[in-house]
Amino acid sequence: MTAIELDGLERRYGERVALAGVSARVEAGQTLAVLGANGAGKTTLLRVLAGLLRPHAGMARVLGAELPAETWKLHGRVGFLGHEPLLYRELSGRENLAYHARLHRLNGSRVEEALAAVGMDRRADEPLRELSRGMVQRLAAARAVLHEPPLLLLDEPHAGLDPAAAELLEPLIGRASGRTRVLVTHDVEGALAEADVALGLKGGRQQFAGRPPDAERVRELYR
Repeated sequence: MTAIELDGLERRYGERVALAGVSARVEAGQTLAVLGANGAGKTTLLRVLAGLLRPHAGMARVLGAELPAETWKLHGRVGFLGHEPLLYRELSGRENLAYHARLHRLNGSRVEEALAAVGMDRRADEPLRELSRGMVQRLAAARAVLHEPPLLLLDEPHAGLDPAAAELLEPLIGRASGRTRVLVTHDVEGALAEADVALGLKGGRQQFAGRPPDAERVRELYR
């Protein structure tokens, strides 16, 4: 089953082209690594895939939904983990996850399972403002998978995590999760090791797509 299909995708911000001629195909359960320097269009692509931005041209199909006409079909089926945790700093971890559980009509047991999975059950009642960056990122990962989405959009998901915490999250957001993943990262070697499909962007334009190339070709994106 094809999870993501892009053909000639374009997106502009006024006169500025953010994405042009992007085409890729990702099967269910595969990992797509999106690579490129800052400003290459990586985050814009994630927002299009999440249904948050409308493409201006080309075709985008995500989990069988044609975008933007069928964006509503993605509700509750996509998880996002990025630089910002999308959590409320004045609330505790448990309160944050309980809020998101209500949005997805989940019961409280799912919250407790998620807290335990990221090793935050013992500190779940402390306000986020009192927690370290790594702890908040672990809670953000719990939020991203709370509703068990088949598709994960990951923008530098290991930011702020030490190696032990990154390993702890592997069953949730890594290849071991079995989910289709779109991974944006500057860790070239790590991305290539995880990717089934790689997409290289430079100035919003596709440089390669398909089987992951060698690391040297990827590094050309950053020059």
